[in-house]
Amino acid sequence: MVKKQINQPVELLHGVIETLEYLQQKGYKLIVATKGDLLDQERKLQKSKLEKYFHHVEVMSNKKVADYQKLINHLEIEPEDFLMIGNSYKSDIDPVLQLGGFGLHIPFHITWIHEKAEEMEEHPNWIKLQTIGEVKNLI
Repeated sequence: MVKKQINQPVELLHGVIETLEYLQQKGYKLIVATKGDLLDQERKLQKSKLEKYFHHVEVMSNKKVADYQKLINHLEIEPEDFLMIGNSYKSDIDPVLQLGGFGLHIPFHITWIHEKAEEMEEHPNWIKLQTIGEVKNLI
């Protein structure tokens, strides 16, 4: 069963490639910041054929404020120069906002129960979108 799951093709959401190409052409340094098993995350990225768009890949054991601070320090940037685009408000957006960064939250219809969290009603550094294709209209 595990082998079957591992060998499943990676299905990209509509608009992902176009958005990555747009951001890359605009000169943004794109980073994958993900949580999980290193080998599994690397395998998924390779199977997706999206590696070529990313300047850096960071597989974290946690996605808390300290983990993002470590990433920002490694990238030698300031929090206000960091924009996180993610589907989990709890682990993708909130920690980055706490550091003074920016977040674009694109919820997915399936979310792990441990990723559920109350969103702030308003924050000047985050926006909730419906699809990744909307990113191009904001940047």
